Amino acid sequence: MIIDTLQHAGRYHGLGARFVKAFQYLQETDFSKVEKGRYEIDGSNIIAIVNEYDTIPTTGEQMESHKKYTDIQYIVSGEELIGHDFLQGQTPSKAYSEEEDFMLFGEAPVFFSKLQQGMFAIFFPTDLHMPNIKVDGPVKVKKVVMKVSVQ
Repeated sequence: MIIDTLQHAGRYHGLGARFVKAFQYLQETDFSKVEKGRYEIDGSNIIAIVNEYDTIPTTGEQMESHKKYTDIQYIVSGEELIGHDFLQGQTPSKAYSEEEDFMLFGEAPVFFSKLQQGMFAIFFPTDLHMPNIKVDGPVKVKKVVMKVSVQ
């Protein structure tokens, strides 16, 4: 996993052309004019999911991971905690769904990171993550999740 600010996105261009294109989209798009929804940026290779929600407590939440996509989770506005752990042979509490590209894990996160406006986190398929968690109390967050194909 990687956590940084969008102004430093160029540091991660070495991850490949899809990451370059995904970061370019994040840097060039005025998200105040983009509605919630799913947008294909490069067919199924790069997908942007724009969402708005109120942050929530950890109660009842589980960590997730993916196989087909790496996530770049970018905070447009607001702030949230994201719980983390490394995928190291844990047994999923919800088996992998090929169609939805995710599985869930019941273990508690080993640590949390606070993401604020202008920050992003990259979660590779080996990174468990629990997003959308409140810092002190619920706040409105607008977030873009870039799904970057690992294929």
